[in-house]
Amino acid sequence: MSKWKLPAKGGHMEINDGIYYQNMTSLDVEERLKKNDIILIPVGSTENHGPSAPYGEDTYLDTRLCEQVAKATGCTVAQPIWYGSHPYHHLGMPGTIMIPEEILTDYLCYVFAGFWNTGFRKMIVVNGHGQDYVIPAAIHKFGKKFQVPGIVLYVHFWNAAKQELETKANGGPYETPFIHADEVEQSWSLALFPELCKQENAVATKPAPMLPPGHINNSAETAPGPIKWYNAYGSVGMECICTPEGVIGDASLADAEKARKGVEQTLDYLEKLVNEIIAKYPAGQLPPIEKVTQRNREDIEAVIKGPTNGGRHIYTLTY
Repeated sequence: MSKWKLPAKGGHMEINDGIYYQNMTSLDVEERLKKNDIILIPVGSTENHGPSAPYGEDTYLDTRLCEQVAKATGCTVAQPIWYGSHPYHHLGMPGTIMIPEEILTDYLCYVFAGFWNTGFRKMIVVNGHGQDYVIPAAIHKFGKKFQVPGIVLYVHFWNAAKQELETKANGGPYETPFIHADEVEQSWSLALFPELCKQENAVATKPAPMLPPGHINNSAETAPGPIKWYNAYGSVGMECICTPEGVIGDASLADAEKARKGVEQTLDYLEKLVNEIIAKYPAGQLPPIEKVTQRNREDIEAVIKGPTNGGRHIYTLTY
């Protein structure tokens, strides 16, 4: 029997129960950092997911996963980033709030810097939305710009549960392949935040591909096509034209039980990742300075010490 609670129970964003950073006091954080200096950063989106799912679906996918991992490991969760970048075919879809990728890249880079300066120098970005072309750029920008020892990793739930996003024909639990707000995504939503879903309103639509099959990979990156879905333009029709319902696929086939194994597999992986990072680098310990930067060692040691402990803040390096 799994230790994970499904359907997941929410409500943690507004109480100080040791999960969310923004709900803690400075003394709470000071004590947390002595034991576990990993922070999970949920990066979601606000977008149309049709009549059966909330606009914040991609964000709640992140937060409900992160909350359970924090309870199991003792790490901390950042309040989520609600607005994300979107592929070109989402442009103009009512209800979808699009942030230009260069702005989101900068935003995330400085979120990383702020948490590093606070003492959370091991960060795991957890993403539930298709913005895979942005988050890696933000991580590399942070690494190049600040050049401080630390760990910043990016995990998308579908990369932690690939087989469990497959169709029955390919050994998975689903009738249809994962696209958007469909059988797969709605099933995960029903497993993680059923109280925000209205399955009785679920609809089915037909996808609008514009190229022959076998070239463009699918949303879960499990199809044979060598071209990732976000490395293409002109491959699918505009959402607001072809699928104005906000769903691409058949959300009426969704069932929380179809998602259970995949959700548990993702939770197991995130728990393992947090625990193995802490085992390798216990609270307060970082990768060796000489292996990660060629900045002046005295400068790096000063910012590691921090501005209130006799050192300096990270922005003395650059801003």
